[in-house]
Amino acid sequence: MANAILSSNDRQEALSRAYIQAVAGAAGYSIAIPDFDRDSVDLTIASSGVMRPRLDAQLKATTNIGRVGSAIHFPLSIKNYDDLRIVTQTPRILIVLEMPKDEKDWVTITVEQLILRKAAYWVSILGMPDVDNDVSVTVPIPVSNVFDVAAVTDLMERSRQGKLK
Repeated sequence: MANAILSSNDRQEALSRAYIQAVAGAAGYSIAIPDFDRDSVDLTIASSGVMRPRLDAQLKATTNIGRVGSAIHFPLSIKNYDDLRIVTQTPRILIVLEMPKDEKDWVTITVEQLILRKAAYWVSILGMPDVDNDVSVTVPIPVSNVFDVAAVTDLMERSRQGKLK
């Protein structure tokens, strides 16, 4: 893109954030974005009601997703893996946005529609084991875990009840 200030990776990150904000907003939840991502938390989804549940998320986006059977396989840095698998007061999940390979297909805007192609998938890796690798670990994410309004509503209710693994 001529004169673009953001790299392709920056645009992927921005679109993954926009996707999550759209889904959370449609479900009636708010989003908070920390000033710095030092603890593998890119954003927090918050609700009202009993217990005021929250959900922390590490966001990733990719045009090169590996599918094996009923799961996608995403290489996650060891730092993110270790941060997301420990017990925390606010549950944490990994959300991976799959994007088309061709950048011109990422977003389409008309007067009738705003289309962000492909979908995001979520997984909780709480309690996953230590790994010997010191660079990355491949995390399987069930393709049934599409991050949509029904999923975020269910995740927030599970967070409210302290039952999110």
